Amino acid sequence: MFKQLEKINERPEPFQFYTASDLWTDEHTSKQMLSFHLNESIDVSSRNAEFMDRSVKWIASEFKIGRGSRIADFGCGPGLYAARLAKRGASVTGIDFSKRSIEYAKEAAAREQLNISYVNQNYLEFETKERFDLVLMIFCDLCALSPTQRKGILSRFHKILKPGGAVLLDVYSMSAFEQKEEAATYEVNQLDGFWSPNKYYGFLNTFKYDKEKIVLDKYTIIEPERIRQVYNWFQYFAPEDLEREFVEAGFFVKELYSDVAGTPYDRRSNEFAVIANKT
Repeated sequence: MFKQLEKINERPEPFQFYTASDLWTDEHTSKQMLSFHLNESIDVSSRNAEFMDRSVKWIASEFKIGRGSRIADFGCGPGLYAARLAKRGASVTGIDFSKRSIEYAKEAAAREQLNISYVNQNYLEFETKERFDLVLMIFCDLCALSPTQRKGILSRFHKILKPGGAVLLDVYSMSAFEQKEEAATYEVNQLDGFWSPNKYYGFLNTFKYDKEKIVLDKYTIIEPERIRQVYNWFQYFAPEDLEREFVEAGFFVKELYSDVAGTPYDRRSNEFAVIANKT
């Protein structure tokens, strides 16, 4: 028991483990995540509906979205942004790890006869011959990726964009990082049964890496037949650090905002958004 507790509380190296599939492809947790996506009043998995409506209105204006616009939505979930943009005339490709979310999105697009192509795939491996005017990665997805993964995804964005095409994404800020604290908690059926339909014991260890500006939520889920660990990494950014990564990938940063709805940039915001154009 002591050795197991030591393992539960062990601090890994930054981005040492990558367990995205455990969250997005597990039968039970993917169902939970989809229910969060579809709850229009909360900011879990997706933004709330009121924010998304404002966000899409701003995106459509900022990028002159209309018939003929081609958009790639990385981490599209059940297609909440993709559907809104397709209704404005855009041709949208949505890529997501979750089979359950993609199936929901495909059914919704078919019902409404929307011009959307959905791909059920880890977007780190996405390949296409299509070229896009705009790439989206919304709800701070970039923050879950290691430096190597970020380098790869930005290179992928550059490859699939038309000349002068743009990326819009958001990330967690240094202001948010300063508010984070390390903690260790334990609970029966942690997060109201999120991790399993059966009884389990859940441990959450939150580690803060001051030098790298990373936070890890490490979940250990103990069931009668198995013990598993899920690692949720969060990279926090200063604008100059994010800009450096974009420049190295062949982009120039056009503008910063406090969110993907066009709110003017404020360094005190917990998140910020960036528009970067392909050079």
